[in-house]
Amino acid sequence: MGGTAVRAEFVVVGGGAMGLATTWQLARSGHEVVLLERYRRGHSLGASHGATRNFNNAYGEDHYLDLLQAARAGWDDLARATGEPLLRLHGLVTHGDDAAVVRVHEALTARGERAEVLTPATAHARWRGMRFDGAVLFTPDAGVVRADAALEALERAAVARGADIRSGHAVVGIEETADAVRIAVDAAGERYDLLASTVVVTAGAWTTALLGRTVALPRLTVTEESPAHFAPRDPGDVWPSFNHLTGGDAPGHAPHPGHVYGMPTPGEGVKVGLHHVGPEVDPDRRTLRTVPALATRLRDYVAEWFPGLDPDTAVPISCTYTSTDSEDFVLDRRGRIVVGAGFSGHGFKFTPAVGAVLAALATDEAARAAPPFRLPA
Repeated sequence: MGGTAVRAEFVVVGGGAMGLATTWQLARSGHEVVLLERYRRGHSLGASHGATRNFNNAYGEDHYLDLLQAARAGWDDLARATGEPLLRLHGLVTHGDDAAVVRVHEALTARGERAEVLTPATAHARWRGMRFDGAVLFTPDAGVVRADAALEALERAAVARGADIRSGHAVVGIEETADAVRIAVDAAGERYDLLASTVVVTAGAWTTALLGRTVALPRLTVTEESPAHFAPRDPGDVWPSFNHLTGGDAPGHAPHPGHVYGMPTPGEGVKVGLHHVGPEVDPDRRTLRTVPALATRLRDYVAEWFPGLDPDTAVPISCTYTSTDSEDFVLDRRGRIVVGAGFSGHGFKFTPAVGAVLAALATDEAARAAPPFRLPA
């Protein structure tokens, strides 16, 4: 990298949910910020696209519940700023692991959150399209985030505060110097450099490729996941969002967000997904096709546990997860580089709060995220 470069106070690399949220948080605090996004907003090659994401509050750990509380306030702030309602709180059911149900119920009620434990019969009577086995945790102040609408709202709110958002600007190099970070950018074949006081990298599946030689990152595994929408048999059925902690050979750990998850998506059916079971992929060489064995497994699961869905109506969705081994997020700073990574599978609900944490890390060298989110020492 070399030549003349334009200076900027803050540069955010990656314009998915977390990058847009960070840009909004920086801009609303009065900072000069440039966001560089390789594709267009909401593109289908990453992890932020789609109509809905689970607004799942079934967590038992304080660091996630703290982040969730901040996220709820952030979603409300964004809705007020844009006039766009972004949450649909139709409730969440979590079942399949009685010990986890008890643990999460205790953690939530200790904070004054609404949560109740139902019998399987009571839950089935309320949501007749679903089957339940064991204790069922119901949290009414959960539901879905309107994901596509959220991305649009974040961009609109950031631009209204003066953010410079550049789609089609691919970052091809990041180099920290003595007094800045030099960022090499390719915009449709035209190269230019930016010099940033601080850079925030929220590049999802491309994080390791951009930063792996610069920052000591934990392992970030990229997988291609294939949830699907299924058609309800009775359009009059009521559906909550859900986590089914199935155990068995499904990777992942309760309760983020469970081994099977899903939610109603108006106009598309009920989304059902096996959590973190897809093959490892190169994000630039994805097939965008469902693995037949996993599609069969999902179909069989729906046939067994969802009497209210037609298991033969699957409309698959292809998306990526980028996950740490623990499935905890990475929110930390090294020198002038701030890293936000490892959100896939359960991150979207936290978007405004993650943006606030990353903005704080960028503007205050003494700021720290909760210990589970920090880079290795």
